[in-house]
Parts: sequence; structure tokens; C-alpha cells
Amino acid sequence: MARFYPHPVIAREGWPFILGSVLISALAALFCGWWSLPLWLLTAFVVQFFRDPARDIPTDPEAILSPADGRIVVVEKTTDPYREVMALKISVFMNVFNVHSNRSPIDGTVERVDYIKGSFVNADLDKASTQNERNAVLAQTRSGRPVTFVQVAGLVARRILCYVGAGEMITRGQRYGFIRFGSRVDVYLPVDATPLVAIGDKVSASSTVLARLPLEAGEDSTENAAATADAVPADNDAVVADAAKLAQQAAEHIARQG
Repeated sequence: MARFYPHPVIAREGWPFILGSVLISALAALFCGWWSLPLWLLTAFVVQFFRDPARDIPTDPEAILSPADGRIVVVEKTTDPYREVMALKISVFMNVFNVHSNRSPIDGTVERVDYIKGSFVNADLDKASTQNERNAVLAQTRSGRPVTFVQVAGLVARRILCYVGAGEMITRGQRYGFIRFGSRVDVYLPVDATPLVAIGDKVSASSTVLARLPLEAGEDSTENAAATADAVPADNDAVVADAAKLAQQAAEHIARQG
């Protein structure tokens, strides 16, 4: 396993919060003595929330890594709403005690980044994927397989941070974003991916393998693409047939009027 850790043990997003908490707690201790204890406990919570530890990173090229710490709440086949294709969806829910640094699950290239405004319902609920504020990164692996990973705000999360943009190269384990105070990350994979986690499993960003994705499209993906492609001509044929029928009826009407 490779190790990827180009940042300090405390996430830089947390420095202002930690320094502010320490300053307020110190002032309270100076003037209030032991009454400042609750503030020191709050400071300890802030420090643990913004921790950002180094992780071992699997090097298997077919491994899709967890983009976040937390608990698996969804493993299902559904529609990727950003690509409008069938996909394997795996969702990781982060509570306030999990590390909230988000890391890339793949080596590849970012195709585009979509930010969607929304509400702030409990991120543990399925409807959070479509109703909450979220930020979707649409990327491709080095072999060209599409992978979508989406930061979703939670009940108390009020800030999604994303540091990558369209055209950028990303590497597995790379720190690409952060969500403050409770949230989830949804991962959409081609349907031939094999999940290696189940609902309720606890996972760690970068070191836990969520699924295996073949470097080349599998039979399921090929059939799905073929079915989608076949559906378009079928619809077009129906439109053409309807138009021809209407034209014939119009011609007959004109002939009768003549």
C-alpha cells in the first residue's frame, strides 16, 4: 500500500476554528477559572472534528476507494442523476465524530464539477441525495471508466468545499474537498462494478475499498449501453410512423374534400 499525505494532521480548514476556540477558552479560564471547562471540552471537540490523519492507500488499479470516513448507508443499482445512466450507488454517511476530509476514490481526470443548491435534511436519509445542497465531481479513470462522487451537505453542514475543477488530474487518496459538520458522499459506478461493502459497514477514506471496477467495460455495462442505444431508434421509428400515418390521413381528407 502506498501512503499519500501532503497535508498536516489537522485540516487547514479547521485552523481558524481551533485558534478561536483556544483563545476564547483561555480567556474564560483567566477570568472564570473552572467555569471555563465546557469551553475547553468544545475546543477538544473542534480539534477532533478537524483531524486529518494519514492513510494507507491500496494500489490495485481496479479498486474504488472510499472518499470519506463513515458508515455505509446505501448499496444499490439506480440511476446516476448526473450522467442519466444506470449505476451502482454506494453512499457513505459521516457523523460529527468522523473525519470530514474528502479524498479521491480513483486515479483519473475530472470531466466536470456540478454544484447544486438545496436544503439541509438529515444526510442519513435517501432523499438527501436529491434534495440537499451538493457538489458532484464527474471523472474518468485512467482507462476511461466513468465515476461520479458527490459531496452532500447534512442537517448541520453548511459549507461544502471542493478544490478540483474540470480537466484536472486526480490521484487516489488525493485530498479534494471538505464538508463541515455532518454529511455524506455518494459514489456512482458503472453497473459492472462489484461492491465489496454492505450497509452498516464502517469505512475509512482512502484505505477502504468500496468496490472493484474492471479496467474495461463489462457485459452489464455493454448491455446497458446497447439497450439505451436501441431505445432511441425505436422512439424515432415510432415518431416517423406516426407522422406518415398523419400525412396519409391528411391526404385522404383533402381527396374527400375535392
